[in-house]
Amino acid sequence: MRVMMAMVAVLAAGCTPVELRSRPVAIEGDSISYATGPCYGTCPVYKVTVRADGTGTFEGERFTAVSGSRAFRVTPDDYRRFAAALEPYRPDGERRVEMGSPDCGPAPTDMPSVDVNWALASGGAGHLHFYYGCRVGKAAMAEALRQAPSLLPIAGFVGKR
Repeated sequence: MRVMMAMVAVLAAGCTPVELRSRPVAIEGDSISYATGPCYGTCPVYKVTVRADGTGTFEGERFTAVSGSRAFRVTPDDYRRFAAALEPYRPDGERRVEMGSPDCGPAPTDMPSVDVNWALASGGAGHLHFYYGCRVGKAAMAEALRQAPSLLPIAGFVGKR
């Protein structure tokens, strides 16, 4: 009976909500870079950097509607929404969720990945590498990362998926 109660306590601890950071989502001088990785197929490969001052850069590499660099602008609300969508996954330092890491179990080998880099005006930074094949147990994280670019005005640069 004690073993079963201990197991329930451990399982319940895994279900407790994660406390979100209390740091403001947008501070002048902050920036976020979001770069997609290739897959076995025609996944769009691009990098987008957006800054709290409203400036952004899109760099299309492969399978995107535009190749090369394009500048764009976002409103303060656009930046805050994009930053807020990614904030729950911002590590302090480096986090790699990929095959062979403790965060990833068995995974298919033909999925794309994403690299998100946060540069903070306060001098802090964070880097998350997420391989989409590692979505078992991380479906909400995978979906949030996949949907974040839709909060930016770059759909015409990326093109059809």
